Amino acid sequence: MSRLPALSVIIPVYHGWDDLAGLLAALAAQTFQDFEVLIADNEREPYPEAALQALIPPGLQGRVTHIHCPRPGSYAARNAAAAKARGARLVFTDADCRPLPGWLAALAAAGARMPAALLAGPIRMITGPDPGIWEIYDALRGIPQARYVAHGYATTANLSVERAMFETLSGFDPRRLSGGDAEFCRRARRAGAALHLVPDAITQHPARSSRAECVTKVRRIKGGQLTSGSPRQRLIWAIRSLTPPLREMLAYLRSTDFPIRWRLIACAARLRLWFSELAEMGRILILRHPPERR
Repeated sequence: MSRLPALSVIIPVYHGWDDLAGLLAALAAQTFQDFEVLIADNEREPYPEAALQALIPPGLQGRVTHIHCPRPGSYAARNAAAAKARGARLVFTDADCRPLPGWLAALAAAGARMPAALLAGPIRMITGPDPGIWEIYDALRGIPQARYVAHGYATTANLSVERAMFETLSGFDPRRLSGGDAEFCRRARRAGAALHLVPDAITQHPARSSRAECVTKVRRIKGGQLTSGSPRQRLIWAIRSLTPPLREMLAYLRSTDFPIRWRLIACAARLRLWFSELAEMGRILILRHPPERR
């Protein structure tokens, strides 16, 4: 592109190249097309350029930039891509997300009305026709972006920020392997930025279908809680982790959006994952293993 794009879509990738083709196809189908794509390659060695080019649909040819960031962590990778972005607004999503066609149009319109605001869109969980235990759990747990926004933060699966503001705030904390999106949003809000939910900026996310995938996620989140932030914050998270997730399970039972069978399955799965969290605490705090980054 000869002129500067309106939006820069940033996608960190670590062991998720099989998912990327679906996301790029969804980007090619957007109704708003004034954007560039930056792939933040977080592998130790760069992903082969020829293999990456094979994933790019014709509609995006010439608009995708491959940026290698070997420093571990998706937030470090996002920062590396943001440093090369040319759009006035940065839009963050993940390789396994599938935005609806009007996603970027809604973010662009909201950005025109509120240029200095952080913008977050809903994330809909999708399941197969016959979901198993773990797919049911992940669908019910979901990624409740509206609730996150009400608490002052949003997830980078669907988040947009003015590039100038991102640079002023020095981007995400690159030391974090999890929770860097919430930390950035809270830091931006302390600096005076507003945070708004854009209801029409919808992306879909497939529910995790295996225990291994769900365990990896809780390990990554627990590692971020126990190794990031102030000592006081880490201590609070450690104490909370020792308590069974009864409040979360009660919230599942109270949900009216899912059948009671699904709610009971989700409670049972959540309890099993709590034991995985306890094991991860032991690995990190006692055995001194590094936190999970996938």
